[in-house]
Amino acid sequence: MNRLAECFTALRAQNKTAFIPYLMAGDPDADTSLAVMHALANHGADVLELGFPFSDPTADGIAIQHAGNRALAAGMTLKKTLELCTRFRESNQHTPIILMGYANPVMHYGYDACAKAMHSAGVDGIIIVDIPPEEEQEIVPALRAHHVDFIRLLAPTTLGERLPKILHSCTGFVYAIGIKGITGTHSANHDELRDRIATIRTHTDLPIVSGFGVHSAEQIRSYAEFCDGVVVGSALVQHLYEAHRAGQNVADAAQRWIKTILAV
Repeated sequence: MNRLAECFTALRAQNKTAFIPYLMAGDPDADTSLAVMHALANHGADVLELGFPFSDPTADGIAIQHAGNRALAAGMTLKKTLELCTRFRESNQHTPIILMGYANPVMHYGYDACAKAMHSAGVDGIIIVDIPPEEEQEIVPALRAHHVDFIRLLAPTTLGERLPKILHSCTGFVYAIGIKGITGTHSANHDELRDRIATIRTHTDLPIVSGFGVHSAEQIRSYAEFCDGVVVGSALVQHLYEAHRAGQNVADAAQRWIKTILAV
């Protein structure tokens, strides 16, 4: 059993929902990102979602787009993101890490080489926004060979025959997007999302996580009624940026933020 499976199994036994904060690797720099990863993992994060920057994102809202641009300007790459994960694993071997990003950097790295490097760096899974089932024939075998989960996004518009087709190659967990549109723009309709996740559960035994537009402790508690995990991204990314711009210690700001949003 890998770290992700162990995490969700343990949380399920405790009747708890996974809290999954998202941050952009290299914003504002690698050392700060590493400190933030540790701060989050040490104060309530069950899984870390680490974005690797790309110049032309399609799913990211303004806060994450700007974070990606800042990370690229600071020299962050997919390879350096993996180096960051390796550094994190020097002192934390238990918190699962999933990467989130776009196909171009992974294709440029090489599917098999990238999957091997992810495993070596202690990465447990990856979300690639823009690889549909019709184009997954090369990456899925590479990820499976190196024991990296391929986590699938399900849009609110994914229905009918398309649903099991996407779930067929999904491992780790299912990421049910809560809204139509890009990250951080608005919040999901609670009843609609609950009903949609109930439908997804009829097609898979994997844990189901939701995100996009989650920004408050109240939303997290609401999602916990029907989700196995909740992702918060844009709200954290913006908070960290504002802390850095104000000259604050960003890792300390991350610690205060997670304690507040989890009401610890």
